[in-house]
Amino acid sequence: MMEEKVILVNEQDKQIGLMSKLEAHEKAILHRAFSVFILNNKNEIMLQQRAHQKYHSPLLWTNTCCSHQREGESNIQAGTRRLNEEMGFKTELKELFHFIYKAPFDNGLTEHELDHVMIGYYNEAPIINTEEVESWKWMGIEAVKFDIQMHPENYTIWFKIIFDEFYHFLEDHKL
Repeated sequence: MMEEKVILVNEQDKQIGLMSKLEAHEKAILHRAFSVFILNNKNEIMLQQRAHQKYHSPLLWTNTCCSHQREGESNIQAGTRRLNEEMGFKTELKELFHFIYKAPFDNGLTEHELDHVMIGYYNEAPIINTEEVESWKWMGIEAVKFDIQMHPENYTIWFKIIFDEFYHFLEDHKL
């Protein structure tokens, strides 16, 4: 299997190089990423629980899917690909906004990402890839906000940051 590379970017999201995913996370170098939020017609978010064998943040809850774009791939193409790979379905995605964050993990790795946040709508159950996803659930937006406050240890470090940005975007834009 080919080593996965991430797209290194500057703060304006201009590509400045490629680097192995692990090295970029070891060195905390800014790279392009995306986060997908799938909502149903009850305005609930589809959350995934990361698989138990993941090398970081196993069994923690997070947004529907997130990953890194491949060189030459648009944000929407990347989100669509990864959503299908992890959750087993396709739906139309729309990019909402992007922002930069930096979050260290307990294992010495650091996420330093220019994250493109996307939204899509779907009402069915996913067909999860058990290599990536342990479980999934629908959860209301306000319930997610409350549960993160009460039990932050149950969620990935990046989800807590991204959810806060997503929540405020929804407040400001009344989607």
